[in-house]
Amino acid sequence: MAMEYNKSPISLREGHIYIDGVEVADGVKCNIKFTPDVWTGQQLGEHGYSSRWLNYKITGDVTRRRSTNFLKEKIQEYKDSGITPEMTIQGVMDDAGSDYYQDYGTDTVTCVGCVLTGDLPLTVLDSGGDVVEDTIAFNAKDVIF
Repeated sequence: MAMEYNKSPISLREGHIYIDGVEVADGVKCNIKFTPDVWTGQQLGEHGYSSRWLNYKITGDVTRRRSTNFLKEKIQEYKDSGITPEMTIQGVMDDAGSDYYQDYGTDTVTCVGCVLTGDLPLTVLDSGGDVVEDTIAFNAKDVIF
């Protein structure tokens, strides 16, 4: 039996973000969440509650340092066509030094039918600021593992 002294959790610094197959080279952070729509109730005579999933919502956000006019292009695309732009957003965790990677390999989550939500920053100025980072939120139609 091998003696193990250190655990190696996944480093959040090891990974990639892709939008429509193009790596977000200026990516800083990516969060993808699955939130079940949960019904909770009880029957007559029961003292506890039962719960079940009825549906779900897939949401996320990507933070990137602004180095392209990606958001302005998406906004202009919508203004010109009137069609909601949909994207595929993918997060890849590939920390080869982690215990997870040793057991399971690369962890990839692909969100399809992604639509940007919330405020989309067009310009940001701040006398005390450092560099411009845009955080874009999205909803997804489905997720593929």
